[in-house]
Amino acid sequence: MNPLPTTHLLYLHGFRSSPQSTKARQMAQRVAERHPQLQWWCPQLPPSPREAIEFVMNGIAQWPRSSMAVVGSSLGGFYATHVTGMTGCRAVLLNPAVHPARDLSNYIGEQTAWHDPAEHFYFRPEYIDELRALELGPPARPEQIFAIIAKGDELLDWREMSARYPGSRIKLMEDGDHALSDFERHHLDEVMAFIDPA
Repeated sequence: MNPLPTTHLLYLHGFRSSPQSTKARQMAQRVAERHPQLQWWCPQLPPSPREAIEFVMNGIAQWPRSSMAVVGSSLGGFYATHVTGMTGCRAVLLNPAVHPARDLSNYIGEQTAWHDPAEHFYFRPEYIDELRALELGPPARPEQIFAIIAKGDELLDWREMSARYPGSRIKLMEDGDHALSDFERHHLDEVMAFIDPA
């Protein structure tokens, strides 16, 4: 059975990031220029993982599960894994965080936003437990997931990322970086093809 063309597309940014991230803006521009029929949503996520997922799930509550898709980068990839686990929708994961409760325990305290250093938020100790509560087992529908993983990621271990998604389509790059700086040039077309809008 062929999947339905995508009608709704959600983008989830990473830790300390925002809808102003380079990849989010590149995707938003591509949708506006070539896929104007897509309903696009790239929200600013609250620091609390529990609140972030509640906000997202409430926002997509009326979206059609069979024709929606999610793209997530870094911590947003962890959230996107949760979203596809809850909805069964297609998901593209860009250097996804797979053990954020472990990795972000070093970041408790005052943080600044990447795209506006004047913007601060406090990453609270209880957020680590909230991340643990969102962890899921192996994907129930691995064929619905496409992960783009860079061996050159300076923040996350490509081996852990690759092992997290058995049976899923994985594009493993020999170099690259955490931000996927070559996203628009080398990956955006594949992402949109996997999402498969009309």
